[in-house]
Amino acid sequence: MIYLDNAATTFRKPPEVGRAVQWAMQFCTSPGRGGYAAAQRAEETVYRTRALAAERFDCAPEQVCFTACATEGLNAAIRFLVGAGDRVVLSGLEHNAVTRTLHAIGANTQVVTAPLFSGEAWLDAFSQALTPRTAAAVCTQVSNVFGAVLPIDGIARLCAEREIPLIVDASQSAGILPVTLKKWNAAFVAMPGHKGLLGPQGTGLLLCGVVPDPLRFGGTGSQSMEQEMPGFLPDRMEAGTLNVPGIAGLGAGLRYLRKQDESRILRRERDMIRRMAAGLSGLGAEVYTGPNQVGVLSFRFPGTDPVEAAERYASLGVAVRAGLHCAPLAHRTAGTFPEGTIRLSVSPLTEDTVPAGFLRQTAALNF
Repeated sequence: MIYLDNAATTFRKPPEVGRAVQWAMQFCTSPGRGGYAAAQRAEETVYRTRALAAERFDCAPEQVCFTACATEGLNAAIRFLVGAGDRVVLSGLEHNAVTRTLHAIGANTQVVTAPLFSGEAWLDAFSQALTPRTAAAVCTQVSNVFGAVLPIDGIARLCAEREIPLIVDASQSAGILPVTLKKWNAAFVAMPGHKGLLGPQGTGLLLCGVVPDPLRFGGTGSQSMEQEMPGFLPDRMEAGTLNVPGIAGLGAGLRYLRKQDESRILRRERDMIRRMAAGLSGLGAEVYTGPNQVGVLSFRFPGTDPVEAAERYASLGVAVRAGLHCAPLAHRTAGTFPEGTIRLSVSPLTEDTVPAGFLRQTAALNF
């Protein structure tokens, strides 16, 4: 199979990730629930992963809270900062994890738009939109549809200067681009564990620049005599039994990435995307590409339904994603709504031969 749906989840993982999951299932129970060896191993495993994440993302270990996915983290962050009627500025590339949450709250959203791959234009648009009436800003670092990189460093500076809390969705950037809670002075940064961090599904991280209200209530293994949730992180955000096997696998993914050159990963992913973009353009596709882009590429063939095209790819053993990608707002911004696009996405473990193989299969389909 030619797998090009890594923006959904990385399918190839480092072998040590699976080994870590299996080891935790065999030798760990629940952290903070006992003084016996299996519980202590769980506690040590969870803390090591938390410390690795803190090191990578420029924060203290206690600011790293484990979630089931980026969506859970974004829900917690948005629900803490935003109330009904509050004015929220967000980019026109946001995922439904952001937009549906804001809709459910009844927030007053102002959508910022600009040409996909123009960083300066995005920064100017945010500068105009962020006013004293803004309760919070929400921005993805990388579009999950188009791979466009937004100027988060500049947006973060604007928010800090104007004292506006910032929530960053790092779902497509963590593991590929620098992510820093401290330098951004962000209120929250949310990310999944199963994409660029190469961990298992069912894992995620919420980096907390402030102490939020809990999304869930229950046992934490601390302050059990109290009926209020603990007031300190990470316990306040980690009610219930943690996914220790998943966290162990995430820790293995983070250790693998620690040994890699992040800039090399980015250069390699960009090179593969550029090769596929050039080849698709030569085959008559409309390709959405630009200078500020990582390992995600959208395209479509005139007169061809993207979903039907993806089914034809699947018949040849090529895994792509088509449609609206849970981000109709991004497609409205780019003018690809309602049909959507076909999306390709690579990972650090995508083989160098994949672009050429994909283009051969595309030519064979004769769109």
